[in-house]
Amino acid sequence: MTVATAALFASLGAAHAGTLEDVKQREVVRCGTSPNNPGFAFTDSAGKQRGFDVDFCRALSAAIFGDVAKAETKVAEPRDAFTVLATAGVDVLTHRFTWSFNRDNGAGLEFTQALFYDGQGFMVRKSANVKSVNELNGATICAAQGTTTELNVADYFRQRKLTYKIVTFNGTDPARLAYDEGRCDAWTNDRGSLASRGQGLKNPAEHLILPETISKEPVGPIVRDSDPKWAHLVRWVMFATIAAEELGITSENVDEMKASSTNPEVKRFLGVSDDLGQKLGLSRDWAYNIVKLVGNYGEIFDRNLGAKSPIGLSRGLNGLWKDGGLVIAPPFR
Repeated sequence: MTVATAALFASLGAAHAGTLEDVKQREVVRCGTSPNNPGFAFTDSAGKQRGFDVDFCRALSAAIFGDVAKAETKVAEPRDAFTVLATAGVDVLTHRFTWSFNRDNGAGLEFTQALFYDGQGFMVRKSANVKSVNELNGATICAAQGTTTELNVADYFRQRKLTYKIVTFNGTDPARLAYDEGRCDAWTNDRGSLASRGQGLKNPAEHLILPETISKEPVGPIVRDSDPKWAHLVRWVMFATIAAEELGITSENVDEMKASSTNPEVKRFLGVSDDLGQKLGLSRDWAYNIVKLVGNYGEIFDRNLGAKSPIGLSRGLNGLWKDGGLVIAPPFR
C-alpha cells in the first residue's frame, strides 16, 4: 500500500459514504476477487465464476436483493486491488488479503472479519528430498509481489540464520509458473493457495507442501473505512453464514426450519419472530435468503475447498468454535 493510495482513500471516502444505497440503485453488488485461484475464485469450464470468495459475493447479493444473480465479480491483481476499491471500482474485496495492522490502520481500509484462517507455507519438488523449511538454506524462493509473504520469509529465515534469495512476480500465477519452470527451488504462498493453485502445475503429484506454517494469515472481506453502515452489513452477512451452520440450518432444511422450528434463535435469525434486517437496511428475510440461495458456512466451505471439492482441505482452524476451530458468530439477538 503506497502513501498515494492511502491519500486516495481519504479523498474519495466522502464521495462513497452510502455504498448500500449505491448498490441498490445500481442493482448489482461488485466484488473484487483474486485472479484464477481454484477453490476461492476462478472461472469454470462453462465460463462461470466459482469459489469460496465468489460465494460470499453471492451471499451479499442474496441478502440485499434476494437474488444471487446480482453479484458481479471483478478480478484484481494484488498490487491493483486496493486502488480498485479506493476508486469505487468495487464495493468490497473478497480477495486473499491478510488482515494485518498496517493494512487496517491509516490506509483507508477496513477488514470486516476473518472469513478464512490460513498460514504461509512452502511447496518444493519431491525430487529435491527436502523435508523441512529449515533445509532451504541458500534456496531461491518464488513469491508474489505486494503480499505479506516476502516479509514473513525474511523474518523466518533471519531468525534461523538461513540464507535465501527471493524472486518476486506480479501475481501468484506468475510466481507459480516461474517455480514450475525451475527458476526457483521453492514457491511460497498461503497454504490454501498452494493447495489450490498447485493443481495448475504441470505435474502436481511431483510436488509437496512442507509441514511448517510460518505465519498466521486471517483473510476476510475488505471495505472502504468511510462507510461503517456498509462494513456492518458485510460483517453480518458473513456472520449469518456461520450462525446458520451453528444452528443446523442448511439450504436443504431452511424452509422446514422457518416453518416449524420452535428454537427462539432460529426464529429470530430467519425473520419469523423478529426483523433484524431493518437495522442493516435489509428485508426481514435477508438471512433466510442467504442460507436458501447460497448455504451455510460449512456448505460453502465443503463444496469449494473441502472433501467434496478437488482441493480436499480439512476444516482445521476453519471449523466452528464448538468443534475446536476459530469460526464463530456473535449472537443474533
